[in-house]
Amino acid sequence: MPSIAFHTLGCKLNFAESSHLLRTFKQHNFEDKSFNELADVYVINTCTVTAVAEKKCRAAIRQANRLNSQAVIAVIGCFSQVNAKEIEKMEGVDIILGNDDKNKLFEKVNQCLEDRKFVNEVVDIKNLRYFSPSFSSDDRTRGFLKVQDGCDYFCSYCEIPYARGRSRSCSIKEAVRYAQLLENEGKREIILTGINIGDFGKGTSENFLGLIQALDSQTAVARYRISSIEPDLLTTDIITFCASSQKIVPHFHIPLQSASNTVLESMKRNYTCEEFSHKVQQIKTLMPDAFIACDVMCGFNTETEAEFEKSYDILSNLPISFLHVFTYSERPDASTARIGGKVPMAERRKRTEILQSLSEKKKKEFYLSQVGKQVSVLWEETNKDGKMCGFSENYVRCQTDYNEGLRNKITKHSLYNFNTLENIFEV
Repeated sequence: MPSIAFHTLGCKLNFAESSHLLRTFKQHNFEDKSFNELADVYVINTCTVTAVAEKKCRAAIRQANRLNSQAVIAVIGCFSQVNAKEIEKMEGVDIILGNDDKNKLFEKVNQCLEDRKFVNEVVDIKNLRYFSPSFSSDDRTRGFLKVQDGCDYFCSYCEIPYARGRSRSCSIKEAVRYAQLLENEGKREIILTGINIGDFGKGTSENFLGLIQALDSQTAVARYRISSIEPDLLTTDIITFCASSQKIVPHFHIPLQSASNTVLESMKRNYTCEEFSHKVQQIKTLMPDAFIACDVMCGFNTETEAEFEKSYDILSNLPISFLHVFTYSERPDASTARIGGKVPMAERRKRTEILQSLSEKKKKEFYLSQVGKQVSVLWEETNKDGKMCGFSENYVRCQTDYNEGLRNKITKHSLYNFNTLENIFEV
């Protein structure tokens, strides 16, 4: 029985795709191994969102070659799409597939196991038009459903449009069918994923609002969670529908990047800080207990100390529950290379630490605001030191004594016993 090990970097979409690909190998009697174990095939599903992500991709390729120099090493995904020539030069790589050819992985691996013929199939980014729905099902409790891919925004710091191609998606009918497959596997929660998920249906008569309405009415899945949605695409109609739905949970992840309009303009983002703030206030008006997370980047070229302080003040006063903080890293091939100014790395890290501290404070404040509230907790399977964890509909982490009968069950609880050190409720 041949063995295969996957190593996935980057976004939730990558993890959904890796799970989908691995399923095919397991159906054909491949043994699933951990990436740090000896295997016949190593697959690195790569990311190119930052220079750091690309460094991790290279390290994973070297690790696979050290583990087994005779193994087939396949490098797929975003880094492959934009840097195939560089990957070709790396020792041990047998297969390079871009984002449009990931679905050929099983075929190419089997071919390579037979004749060890080098494969490089990365199509020109301009020709990326195919959409392949995928879903993950490794976790018995929840699944990730890919409904959209690509991006048409071309932000100045981002390589994703060049790695993933233009925006495209499945149909609502296909999404419902895949959700029903996950439902049949026993999934109680589905996370909707994509590169720019709010752009679902672009170029067709369908849209993201229609998608969540169909999933809400046509499936029996208990919960749907929206992974990330751009502020300009998070419409009032979407917010209003989420507030009325019993299935679309009150949990939003909204990329902000900066609360300075000057910086947002340099980044070529499609909204202002005022528009973002308005969306947050709308959510909180209709769903007071909603968990709202946002992405923030520290140390972008045009972010002066004054702009950072202004951004910090605005973020401090917004009812956000969590900040996903990134330290900006240069990409010589991105358009930011032509933008004047450069924040010293030490200053970037300092700003990152400041916002991470703010995030910890905001998350604790949000958890404290939930004391005395009643929530529904979806319990996970893991038994760790006699305890099991789960998340409420609004993403509050809860813990209780391990009980096998609670696995993949949703139960109601009042939140009182809050551990302030670990940000977790004992129920």
